[in-house]
Amino acid sequence: MTLEEIHGQENTMENTDRVQSAGAALEELLVAAKKQDYLTVGVYESAKVMNVDPDSVAFCVLATDEEYECDIALQIHFTLIQAFCFDNDINVVRVNDIERLADLVGADETGEPKDAHCILVTSPSANPWKDPALDKLSLFCEERRSVYDWVPTITLPER
Repeated sequence: MTLEEIHGQENTMENTDRVQSAGAALEELLVAAKKQDYLTVGVYESAKVMNVDPDSVAFCVLATDEEYECDIALQIHFTLIQAFCFDNDINVVRVNDIERLADLVGADETGEPKDAHCILVTSPSANPWKDPALDKLSLFCEERRSVYDWVPTITLPER
């Protein structure tokens, strides 16, 4: 085995650890933000918040699964949301487990699962909310951008 192959295996293991750590941090962030009422859940609801108060958006999560990969309208919304996030220096990640995300953000008033395709973590501009999980995720996104992974995919920890 060459030095490059050994180094490549180490990097793969480090990346796997980072993604798992980022998944745990994302879960922690979503739970904490939900308790503080700092979550906006749903594609259209998120678009409204971004239009009305873009400075309040601290983090963005886009979720999909195989069932929705061919949904052109959803992909167009994702592209527009990503562009908005990039223009406003908002970190954005993808999650491939929409059911798990829906479990984390809860149900609406009728008991139906919320549309978890887009989730924003918001923070009031007057009193910005600081959370260690948000800092971890920001660092993770910054590291991923340094290797040209502009919208990294995070795997949530299993329950």
